[in-house]
Amino acid sequence: MAWFYLILGGIFEIGWPLGFKLADVTQHKVLFITVAVVSMALSGMFLFIAQKSIPIGTAYAVWTGIGAVGTFTVGILFFKDPATFARLFSTFLIVAGIIGLKVFEPTLPR
Repeated sequence: MAWFYLILGGIFEIGWPLGFKLADVTQHKVLFITVAVVSMALSGMFLFIAQKSIPIGTAYAVWTGIGAVGTFTVGILFFKDPATFARLFSTFLIVAGIIGLKVFEPTLPR
């Protein structure tokens, strides 16, 4: 269940930079800043829950990795951010690192 919370936290981690971007490019600044702040709070809450049974170094790296890769993908798909080979390959390395952290996850003593 902790990994579910960690992934959910990572998804909300995408929400706050997206909220800030939408606040910048639309007329609904207060709405999207509110979305960003709520996303930050939920993201942090789910990380807090997940790190109780996932090592904090693993949890933090996965959490930020999901947020970084997700935000990178949103930028390409919706904001015309560049999708060069080097940028895509670098993002692949982040994903490979996240998978490695899950595959080689130690179990915490209770």
